[in-house]
Amino acid sequence: MNLSFFEVMAEARQCIPAAEARLLLGDLLKRSAAWLEAHREESLTADQLVGFRALVARRAAGEPVAYLLGRREFYGRDFSVSPDVLIPRPETELLVDVAREKVGAGGTAKILDLGTGSGCIGITLAIELPAAQVIAVDVAPAALVVARENATRLKAPVELLESDWFAALPPMRFDLIVANPPYVAAGDPHLVTGDLRFEPAGALTDHADGLAAIRHIVAAAAAWLMPRGWLLFEHGYDQAVTVRELLLAAGFVAIEQHRDLAGIIRVSGGRRA
Repeated sequence: MNLSFFEVMAEARQCIPAAEARLLLGDLLKRSAAWLEAHREESLTADQLVGFRALVARRAAGEPVAYLLGRREFYGRDFSVSPDVLIPRPETELLVDVAREKVGAGGTAKILDLGTGSGCIGITLAIELPAAQVIAVDVAPAALVVARENATRLKAPVELLESDWFAALPPMRFDLIVANPPYVAAGDPHLVTGDLRFEPAGALTDHADGLAAIRHIVAAAAAWLMPRGWLLFEHGYDQAVTVRELLLAAGFVAIEQHRDLAGIIRVSGGRRA
């Protein structure tokens, strides 16, 4: 016997939240939530039912909704995601906000996005700052495949390069460097809970104290910045004091630290002297 949308949703709610079940069913059927509600008595085909139950089972096992859907919204745009890249998070939009402010509307800055992953930061900056030149790098070829797909679909003029931070860059200097590096310390309990269990470990943690990548970026950035160029990066909730000291020790001035909507210092940076 075929089951109606209402019945399969009731079944799914025994395992996962209703909002997630609605998202998964809507994505499977390529229909909106409003359409599902208006057609709640309609039935799924046998294949659709099998597919939906498989998605519910995967979500019940903890797999992130973003990976099941293959996308996540960031800065008002849908970005393709896969287990090869971090899932874009609302907190990271703060980094884009601060970067846009530094460049200014119509700015022709040269921008470098380190560890681009899905490309959400670099691509967003390229779209929001169309006069800027954006280069985005990542050490993982699989991540660059996702970033290129996003850049193509969103028509963002971003140059994507495979590079271990600055290592493979051609000789040049930038007005702005942005990064969302791995900053979770090894052994942090968050790494084995929630979505983080399924995300690429190398994009989350340095397998040390969570500051190795930040130390490297801060120490090397000045050589790649124009005079008075800015370095901005996201970091952990408990790293604000340490990253400020690192920036000062590396000779950066005009140190800034910005709080996210939860009041946590999430983005820090400084200007090359």
